[in-house]
Amino acid sequence: MSFPPSALSSPLPAPGSAPLSRAAVVTTLRAAGCVFAEDEAELLLSTARTADELAAMVERRALGLPLEHVIGWAEFSGRRITVDPGVFVPRRRTEFLVGQAVGLGRRTAARTGRPPVVVDLCCGSGAVGTVLAAALDRVELYAADIEPAAVRCARRNLAPAGGEVHEGDLFDALPARLRGRIDLLVANVPYVPSEEVGLLPPEAREYEPLVALDGGADGLDVLRRVTAGAPQWLAPGGHLLVETSERQAPQAVEAFTRNGLLPRVAGSDELYATIVIGTRGPAEGAG
Repeated sequence: MSFPPSALSSPLPAPGSAPLSRAAVVTTLRAAGCVFAEDEAELLLSTARTADELAAMVERRALGLPLEHVIGWAEFSGRRITVDPGVFVPRRRTEFLVGQAVGLGRRTAARTGRPPVVVDLCCGSGAVGTVLAAALDRVELYAADIEPAAVRCARRNLAPAGGEVHEGDLFDALPARLRGRIDLLVANVPYVPSEEVGLLPPEAREYEPLVALDGGADGLDVLRRVTAGAPQWLAPGGHLLVETSERQAPQAVEAFTRNGLLPRVAGSDELYATIVIGTRGPAEGAG
């Protein structure tokens, strides 16, 4: 949440003074309205390398910056993902999409006998691609985003997996050699309707890029563009996975069907997640 400077009920120590105690950190965060003040305090205390750094981090968090931007990472599917300021923070609900993609990737590898070609579109920090690369072991991995800050962040996260990260608008960013070769296309597109962006928590709407949140009038503008372009890029039998909301799922399914993809909807009550999976049919003449 975002709070004015007055939210700090007590002044933080000046540089070079004694380090903040755990109790002082908790008190400051709680006064600023942080619901999980104790848990956040533990993360800040374990991440800060010096007393001055801790004081600065506590102040930034108390003033409303997302915790992940303050500590520099987010936990996602059991992994630490680097998240720079100004980059979309991966949501826990997206772990459901990743789990579905892992299962499809393993079946693809078993069917084809080769590493699957995976593209993380609208990649943000590259969290989805990072986890997929680790879970699938051997992949040919690519990612793309329109935000320069996201591209820089994703390159650091995907470098250990040998992933290529490209900057640009959706498919325009991808190398032409990927046309017709992608086995798994995961696209965590923005799907918040424009008029509802203002209802998001302040730490999202004030510190994350609008392009990663605003999905247009009904929230499905980017999804429609992705489903329209996907058939040209997917391999025969390839899959497109897109996150959406439960109420938007019927319209999303229509977009998949209209573009020749066989859709199915999957959801998780636990993670409050809904995704649509579209499959391109096999090549003509394939058995």
